[in-house]
Formats: sequence, structure tokens, C-alpha cells
Amino acid sequence: MRKLLKVLTSRVVIFGLLILLQVGLFFVFVYRAALYYQIIPFLQAFALALVVYVINKQEDASYKIAWSVFILVTPVIGGMMYLLCAGRKMPKKLYYGTTQANHHMYNLLQQDPDVLKRIEDKPDVSKVFRYALHASDFPVYTGTDVTYFSSGEEMFQVMIQELKKAEKFIFLEYFIIGEGEMWDTIETILEEKVKEGVEVKLIYDDFGCSTTLPRNYQRRMNEKGIETYRFNKMRPALIIQMNNRDHRKLMIIDNKVGFTGGMNIADEYINKINRFGYWRDSGVMVKGNAVISMTVMFLGMYTFLKNDDLSIDYSNYLNQEVRKDYQGLIQPFSDTPTDDADVGLSMHLNLINYAKNYIYIDTPYLVLNGDMQTALCLAAQNGVDVRILVPHIPDKKYVFQITRGNYEVLINAGVKIYEFTPGFNHSKTIVCDDIFALVGTVNTDYRSYFLHFEDGVLIYDNPEIIKMKESFLESLKQSQEITLEACRRVSLIPRIYRGILKIMSPLL
Repeated sequence: MRKLLKVLTSRVVIFGLLILLQVGLFFVFVYRAALYYQIIPFLQAFALALVVYVINKQEDASYKIAWSVFILVTPVIGGMMYLLCAGRKMPKKLYYGTTQANHHMYNLLQQDPDVLKRIEDKPDVSKVFRYALHASDFPVYTGTDVTYFSSGEEMFQVMIQELKKAEKFIFLEYFIIGEGEMWDTIETILEEKVKEGVEVKLIYDDFGCSTTLPRNYQRRMNEKGIETYRFNKMRPALIIQMNNRDHRKLMIIDNKVGFTGGMNIADEYINKINRFGYWRDSGVMVKGNAVISMTVMFLGMYTFLKNDDLSIDYSNYLNQEVRKDYQGLIQPFSDTPTDDADVGLSMHLNLINYAKNYIYIDTPYLVLNGDMQTALCLAAQNGVDVRILVPHIPDKKYVFQITRGNYEVLINAGVKIYEFTPGFNHSKTIVCDDIFALVGTVNTDYRSYFLHFEDGVLIYDNPEIIKMKESFLESLKQSQEITLEACRRVSLIPRIYRGILKIMSPLL
């Protein structure tokens, strides 16, 4: 009973009910006003005109289809709802705040032309790196060591070791932080480091932590000397910016060491608690020159949240010793909904289009837009070995139905799909031809591609790529391959349900 009461009085439930109430009142108001003023035919005509406008916008095709269907099915209400909360535009404060802060930070980054010369004789490779450089201003680096972790447990132990070495600053930016053994261990170290004079700054997403942290947690951390900010504070209002979340996972220490990957800071990520079977996750530790870009990512968000003067000099956070020339090239990058480039999606597409022999993809959600579906099918039909590993035990059942609804068309084109039978696959990695790999926070879904703040690390010609490949193949031994026959045995009602969810997935 206490557990139920706690759920019912949580911020998510209360805010959700308030938003549903607003939606209901809005529907009633619009419908009654339309009846009273006898303008339903006008609203229907307006809905048709609006659909023409939506279809011709320069936006993702699946998003346009979803809104067009909703408007046509509910012409009286749909058009009004589109005007009220559609589009990926954000309030001016959020849009210009993050944009200006990020552009200010990017001025601290410089591309070494000698690095790009190393790949000038490889146009396909150069093209992949130059896209992220031009679209998001993040340089390509040598002088960087990368370590891949195939589990949250393994990564957590190294995180603890590196945190204890901190001398100047620790930056943390996470979508989810949950109280428990993992966070308690980290928090204890952070408190000790504050006493030693180390700067500790923490950013967490307010929605992501709405059920995992107390309401007064930001104040509690600040009282301990840990400078803490909540990104995009939850409000019980029908406003579009609630869709824009900080989905990054960054831990940066002294501008020498950076961690990122799929893992948030909560006990399920290191399998101290069992939520959806065994939780499979992954990440990377970056040491050396490329950490500068990760530090800059954090400082951009920090500057916006602190509402700081953009003239402040943050160069003291970017000082680091000269590193030796480790093998390969590294390019950390971020993606934000405040720019005109869908960097996360385009990085995925670039790797799929580059692949000549194989491409292996780890993802918790297979919610594909048209571009991704076409690219995957075309690669498989061109003879590329395309394999995708998804969970067998889902964390969100409706998303899992959308994921399974995408199987048949992909398998029919030659893509191999596997479900990780021990539990939930939360890893977000791509391995390609033993030469390229990508690790980060970007899911293959609409929210990551278009709505969230994300980050990733592109890796080229590094021994850890083989380690990532081997980890993927080892996981396939614990997975079941989905056959075309199994897809075709699905009965009519689940097919209809999945079809509807797939159409509406950009709005979910």
C-alpha cells in the first residue's frame, strides 16, 4: 500500500494527471466552441489545409505522417493540437541559451589540420569524420587512448578508480541518477573530493530523475559543496519543451579522462538490482587530447544552466599535458535539438553507408524512421552483413511492440535481428568493418535523433574496435535470431496494434 501511495503521489503521476486534465479541458473547449459557433466545416477545411502544410515542411517523413494522420482522424481537435504543441521548436530561452553557450564553447576547439591529412588518401573515411566536424564543430583527434567496457559492472570499477585520482575538477552530466549502491559510492567520493578542494559540478535531467531522486535533491547536493543543476525542470504544463531532455552520460575528470556510453548512474546498470533480467550495457573511457571536446560539451550545458556571462574564460579547464600518439583517430561529438543538423542520425547513416563487409548494431529500441530503414535494407541487399541486437525483455512494452513491428521488412531484406534472451540490451554501439566504431547515448529512435541532447564517440583504426566486435558476437550466443517465419506467424490483432504504434511513434 505504501509503495502504491508513493507512486500515486510522485511528481510524474501528478504532473501527468495535470497535463491530461489540461488536454481534456482543451478538447472540451474547442469542441463545444466549434459546435456553438457552427464552425466544424471550417475546422475540417482548416485541417486539410494544415495537412498540406505539414507534408511540405522540411522535416522527418515519419513525423509528418504521424501528425497528418492525427489531424485527419480528429480534424476538429487535431489542427488545434498541432498549432499548440507540434514541431521541434523550443522556447527562446532554451533554444538561444543552449545555442549561444555551445557556440561560445566551440570557439575553444580547434581542428589540427595535420590530423585530417592522415586520412586524405581515404575519401570514404575522411567523409565520415568531416561530416561531424562541419555539422557540430567537434574536431578529430590523435593522442587519445580509448578503453571499451562490455558491461556496466566493469566500467563502474574503473570509474571509481579514476574519480579517486581527481585533482582539479569532476564534471557529471547524466539523464538518470538513482539512489542506491552505485550512486552512494560515487557521492561519497565526490564529498571527499570537495573537502580536498576539487571542483565538482553535477547536471541531471529533471524528468529522467523524477522517480529516482527526491524533490529537494539539488539543494541537498549544493549544501554539500557539489554545484548541481537540473536540466529543463518539469512543469505541469502542456508545453513542447518537456519533450527535450538531456540524455547525455558524461563523466569528466581534470580534462584528462572522460567516460560515456549507455550507462546511467543507478543500480540496475551494474546489475545490483534486477529489473528486466540481466542488464547489458557498454561504454568507453577516453584519455588524452579528445577529452577536451567532452569537457566543452559539459561546459556548454553548464553555462546555459548557470545563466553565466558568455565572456567568462573557461580555458583553465582545458589545460592538459601533451599525450603520445596512440593508434587511431577519435572524434567525440554531441547532438542537440537546437541546431539544424540531425547529427546522431547522420552519424548512424554514414556508418551504414560506409560499411562494405559488416555492420553490427546494439540498440535497446528499434524505432526507425524512413531513412534508417532504407539504409539498413539497402546495405543488406548490397551484401553487407547487417546484424542488430535488441532486448528480449523490454523496459517499455509499447516501444517493444514498435521494435518488433519493424522486424519483418528488415529481415525480408536480409538484415539479421537477434533478441538478447537473458534480459535487457541497453548498449548503444555500432561496429563496422573492423575499422570504425561508435559508442554513445544515441538510440535508434525518434527521440534520440530529433528531440534529445545526446553525445557519442566515433573511433577509427583502434584495437578496441575488435574488442567491441567480439563482445557483440559473444552476446549473439546468448540471443535468439528472429526468423521471417516467426514474423509471419504473428496474428492479425498484434499486427494492427504494431502498425498503429509505428505510425504514431514519432509522437510518443
